[in-house]
Amino acid sequence: MKIENIVAYEVLDSRANPTVKVKVELENGVSGEAIVPSGASTGKKEALELRDGGSDFFGKRVQNAVNNVNEKLLPLLKGECVYNQRKIDSKMIELDGTENLSKIGANATLGVSMAVARAAANSKNIPLYRYLGGLSAFNMPRPMLNVINGGAHANNNIDFQEYMIIPTNFSSFKEGLFASAVVYHELKNMLKKDGFSTALGDEGGFAPDLEDNEAPIKLLLGAIKNAGFEGRFALGLDVASSEFYENGVYTLKNGIKTSADMIKIYAELCEKYPIISIEDGLAEDDFDGWVELTKALGGKTQLVGDDLFVTNEKILRMGIEKGMANAILIKPNQIGTISQTLNTIHLAHTNGYKCVMSHRSGESEDSFIADFSTLTSQIKTGAPARGERTAKYNRLFEIELGI
Repeated sequence: MKIENIVAYEVLDSRANPTVKVKVELENGVSGEAIVPSGASTGKKEALELRDGGSDFFGKRVQNAVNNVNEKLLPLLKGECVYNQRKIDSKMIELDGTENLSKIGANATLGVSMAVARAAANSKNIPLYRYLGGLSAFNMPRPMLNVINGGAHANNNIDFQEYMIIPTNFSSFKEGLFASAVVYHELKNMLKKDGFSTALGDEGGFAPDLEDNEAPIKLLLGAIKNAGFEGRFALGLDVASSEFYENGVYTLKNGIKTSADMIKIYAELCEKYPIISIEDGLAEDDFDGWVELTKALGGKTQLVGDDLFVTNEKILRMGIEKGMANAILIKPNQIGTISQTLNTIHLAHTNGYKCVMSHRSGESEDSFIADFSTLTSQIKTGAPARGERTAKYNRLFEIELGI
């Protein structure tokens, strides 16, 4: 079960940008493929997504990352046993030699790492989720569906980046997801009736130009009620506050806010509405604010660190020690390999932090994170629309059936 060949090449993601696809071929004829996602709202401490720069395709080509796979990682890994995931990932990290994989590129290493895991699962003739988590480590995650977009994901006047519906009182993943799709359709009907645009943001959510940051919450609750599911959904926010944080303050459409002001805003919203999760409520550098936010709301609200932790085990450990957040968003391309991602998930679980598996705004038909999400309690992969999003949901339907 040794690696015989690794081939990387450029493909397009859901935002019509180049990204890396990798195929790992084994001596026994089995292979595994993977496509690397790309984020729009990114943390400063993320592993580096290597782009070519220059004038070609606005500097977004990834041919250098592709060449690094074909010319550097193939000679390094040819002949390795495909089941040695940690050894393979460690060799790539060691070859790069930087803290953030800036020489080879996290898009190069992750493409190989994902394809290796899939080839190993295929070689064993078992589902990817079983290979990643073992026979006993299985959980159907709760979906968190981003159905109204703002911030960096849309061109409107909403500061907060994502407004999510979360099915909470359903007997199965499929039942909850289908109900979510009904709410999504009802939301579209309401927007059309009121004369709002039903154009979609990067992740399949609608991007209406609403009057303030509270209006989407009211709209979602109305859609849930009209769909006949009142009391069976909760709401979640991804504020992505690093996007509007500078010089120690938060600049919203309605004025400049301090960390204390933001905490008060969230406390009031959670008191008025069934909001059970807030992601990146404060900026990635606002450590003192995060401590206060966690003290204020951490006992009753899931506080998710995305830009704060960037799926990095060392940064998460620091956050745990300081008492920041109580959950972490898991994005494998923030750190660069499957092994490092698994380490972060393990550290989070060991310390009582919830894990939310997440897509990126630039996605593909690759459903890898759907299988990976069975090691976590929740998954964010967008609205129940657009093929790159539904690929993950449809894969989870199969996983629920044991396929």
